[in-house]
Amino acid sequence: MAGAGHCGLDEENKMRTKVLEIRDEATFILVLAVDMNPPTLGIAEGHVWARLNEIERWALRRCGYPCDGTPNILMTRLDGNGQATNDPYGWGGRTFPVAHDWIIRHWVELSDGDVVDVQYILGETSQPKVSERITVSS
Repeated sequence: MAGAGHCGLDEENKMRTKVLEIRDEATFILVLAVDMNPPTLGIAEGHVWARLNEIERWALRRCGYPCDGTPNILMTRLDGNGQATNDPYGWGGRTFPVAHDWIIRHWVELSDGDVVDVQYILGETSQPKVSERITVSS
């Protein structure tokens, strides 16, 4: 049924989320990445989606997000363990900061399930890793 549970919102009118696979040497981490920008809709008086857009924008701005259309990616482990941050350098170590920064810079190119290979990004390997979704049976 069209709009069931979403007040008539389609995919273009929701905050963007992506499930990504971060890989590094002996490392496999699934993450949830969310672009902390509200949907880019034209606001029309009286429409439910317009009101939701205003609420999201207000809440995000109140939390300090610029909502300027530039990718501002909140990232957390998909398993729920650990922190969530939009600061790629707030992680510590090497894997998360390198991957998070790369995800921000390549947000529009990424799709659900893509692999973000830190060793490949840093030039330590000549080929990016293949997703465990393909190489490991469940």
